[in-house]
Amino acid sequence: MTQLTPLINSLPNTVAPRLDEGMAAFGIAISAVQREQLLGLLALLHKWNRAYNLTAVRNVEDMVSRHVLDSAAIAPYIHGTTLLDVGAGPGLPGLVLAILKPDLQVTLLDSNGKKVRFQRQAVMELSLNNVTPTQARVEQFSEQVFDQVISRAFASLVDFVTLTQGLPATNGQWLAMKGPGADDELRELPAYVELQARHLLRVPFETAERQLLILTPKGVE
Repeated sequence: MTQLTPLINSLPNTVAPRLDEGMAAFGIAISAVQREQLLGLLALLHKWNRAYNLTAVRNVEDMVSRHVLDSAAIAPYIHGTTLLDVGAGPGLPGLVLAILKPDLQVTLLDSNGKKVRFQRQAVMELSLNNVTPTQARVEQFSEQVFDQVISRAFASLVDFVTLTQGLPATNGQWLAMKGPGADDELRELPAYVELQARHLLRVPFETAERQLLILTPKGVE
């Protein structure tokens, strides 16, 4: 038994098998510790959501696919050692990626105090030493540069790239998680940015189309 066991035991008994099935569909092998951390994250999110309205997803089974598996879907495209999650909300996808990639240093950035408080609580309870929650507006954040800068539900592509223009390192990337309607946004990208790759994301238990857009400064391979 660990400190997370009572928390995890509060979950419906359908949640763990759903998580296991989703990870197996991705071909992602997770350790017992990582599995416990992911289940602990789900339990914390479900618990806090009742009081603090962190996400519109209420059902914890739906949180497995819409939050954890949706975040895990981009794990194969995470490279380098530093990641900035802009507009991280309750820490998604950053917390999931930090669990799956313990060598990755993840900075979570959000201006909403209650969501950053949740991030800090999750980091403490899940014993994550590779995550730094930060409360600030993105336009006021310029502490360092990152190998990759990611956004899951932050803003339009133009706003995302413009507001974070100085944050990807040389040869760095922007990663934008989007639904099906991204073509118009791509046409409006600033001239200094180009689309490097586009990946369709198939998330177990979800039918909605998801895609990952990888952007780079023009001229960078």
